[in-house]
Amino acid sequence: MITNNQSTILVSIILVNYNGADVLPDCLYSIEKFIPKDDCEVILVDNNSQDNSLDFVSQNFPDITIIKLQKNCGFGAGNNAGAKVARGKFLFLLNTDTVLTSNIFPPIIDLIENSLNVGIIGTKLLFPDKSFQISFAYKVGIKGEYKTSRLYKSIQEKSQLIRLETNFQENKEVDFVTGAAFFIRTDLFKSLGGFDEKFFMYFEDSDLCQRVQNQGYKILYTPNVSLIHIRGHSMKKNTNAMAVEYRRSQLYFYQKHRPLWERLVLKFYLFIKFVYEFAKTRNSYSLEILKLLIT
Repeated sequence: MITNNQSTILVSIILVNYNGADVLPDCLYSIEKFIPKDDCEVILVDNNSQDNSLDFVSQNFPDITIIKLQKNCGFGAGNNAGAKVARGKFLFLLNTDTVLTSNIFPPIIDLIENSLNVGIIGTKLLFPDKSFQISFAYKVGIKGEYKTSRLYKSIQEKSQLIRLETNFQENKEVDFVTGAAFFIRTDLFKSLGGFDEKFFMYFEDSDLCQRVQNQGYKILYTPNVSLIHIRGHSMKKNTNAMAVEYRRSQLYFYQKHRPLWERLVLKFYLFIKFVYEFAKTRNSYSLEILKLLIT
């Protein structure tokens, strides 16, 4: 069992949990199986879960540090709460819907310690069937989002997905890596103030990657270690609310990082898209997004 009662902590694994009883056990058991306890700690931040996930952790993993929040504060705020008590030289921010299949830390630590200009490392992610999952993207902006959208559309063909995986067989500098498995220097994370908590969910990892790059650090994707990610687990629980939250965060990101013309183009595109969608379907979330655009 991993414990935090060590004098020297190299990696702090931070998990943010919200009603994750159906996925959390597999994640924690995989950490217990593959990650040596000598110099690692596990911190679980709970966003006011209403299921039995905290009881499960308390009963089966008594050495894990648990932080209970009084409400669902979101992904970024949850990780920030964990980082405040973390004692590791590095932070590994890990989604609860992941499963480790090996001890991924030795190669990642070796890579980041020998690359002083690297601030964040993202691992290779796999679907439960072990097929390749995209965990990187272009810089968020009109051009970048268009290129990322085309990338996702292209991999609907299996041959294109295989080709993409083949093209990422070596470490590569990228614009963005997903927060599902996010390895970052603790001092860098704290110097930037952690995640911007105005992002409740979505784009908080893009924002942090952008700010890390603004400090002159690189974002690195490595295929040399991998783990399983059950993508979209938390989003399935309230699809409409998540659709609204996605657009709220997207608009805030553009306001924070993109020039005026891009902000205007995005708003115009979204207005046309959701006026049409609301007229066609009368979906409540389309109306909510329209309200975002005119406030």
